[in-house]
Amino acid sequence: MSARIFSPARTAMQSGTAKTGNWVLEFEPEQRRKIDPLMGYTSSGDMKSQIRLVFETREEAIAYAEKNGIAYRVEMPKEPKRRQISYAENFRYDRKTPWTH
Repeated sequence: MSARIFSPARTAMQSGTAKTGNWVLEFEPEQRRKIDPLMGYTSSGDMKSQIRLVFETREEAIAYAEKNGIAYRVEMPKEPKRRQISYAENFRYDRKTPWTH
């Protein structure tokens, strides 16, 4: 029984950073998922894969895992690369890509 501790990134539908400061503890799957031959649904007998614990800080998540004897690995969040773009860049005379009107 091992777990993964990570800070979720924003979804593709978000422009802000809401719901990204928390840390999540999820258990690694112990069994492979099976495909139901009749309906095509995927299922698993692993009930721990449904558990998702949310913590305010990374230290709280680590303390919980150590207190309960859960092997864990921490995935540090990657900082997004922000490009500085201004509206005035569209009208520069030395643009790298010319206007195609």
